[in-house]
Amino acid sequence: MSEPIRLVVSDVDGTLVDPDKKLRAATVAAVKRLEAAGVGFTIISARPRSGLGWLADELAIDAPIGAFNGGTVFGRDGAIDARFRVPAEVVNDVLAMAADKPVAIWVFADDRWYASSGEGTHVEHERKASSQEPEITQDFARLADKVDKITLVSDDAELLRGLLDRANAKHGEAATIAQSQTYYLDVTASKANKGDGVETLAKAFGVPLSQVAVLGDQANDLPMLRRAGLPIVMANAPDAVKEQVSVHTRSNADDGVAHAIDHIIMPRIGVPS
Repeated sequence: MSEPIRLVVSDVDGTLVDPDKKLRAATVAAVKRLEAAGVGFTIISARPRSGLGWLADELAIDAPIGAFNGGTVFGRDGAIDARFRVPAEVVNDVLAMAADKPVAIWVFADDRWYASSGEGTHVEHERKASSQEPEITQDFARLADKVDKITLVSDDAELLRGLLDRANAKHGEAATIAQSQTYYLDVTASKANKGDGVETLAKAFGVPLSQVAVLGDQANDLPMLRRAGLPIVMANAPDAVKEQVSVHTRSNADDGVAHAIDHIIMPRIGVPS
């Protein structure tokens, strides 16, 4: 018999928010129904803290939240419970790998977003996602000892996949290196992965992982999807992710989180859909 669900942890981009990065009324209402039924709710994301505060406010999350894939765990009041940074050696080497490639470089350090360029569609999306303006620079070396995340940005899937393979081959044990979107290659601390992150969040709630439901859509969500008692993948996820998870919900353009709460999670706590 399946265990009841006592905590739900959701990814943000491609999952909780719609394709316009907005939080829909149906999702807010579903989270309220969930919490009224006695089930906890929180979020974990590759985003920095600055991009999660408004979500915590709208959803009234008074519990630990995971930024940078769990690399920074913090509360709505801004207090940091845990913080893991990328080793300086990894930072310098990954930046060297990218230096002669046609990729944009973003470095997140000390709650600031540093970027090699302020132009492009992805920059506009990140402005919205992180709720801040980039500081344009080419001098990333000065940040090496305080990096929360590096993101390499490119629409060239083959190029980014090559960089992913190279970086993982050399630093896969010292850092978490994965794609948060098909056009983003993220490098975070070794403990800054959503598997360890969801375990940290579950402990904060006093809930075993077997009683945790998680929702996600990308490869960087797989570590938490593999650990949780009830993993749920979005319809908009890549096939390579969907085929690894048996429980699917609608897309983020079709209120997939709300659908999962009402029709998949609620029945697991005895509330009919």
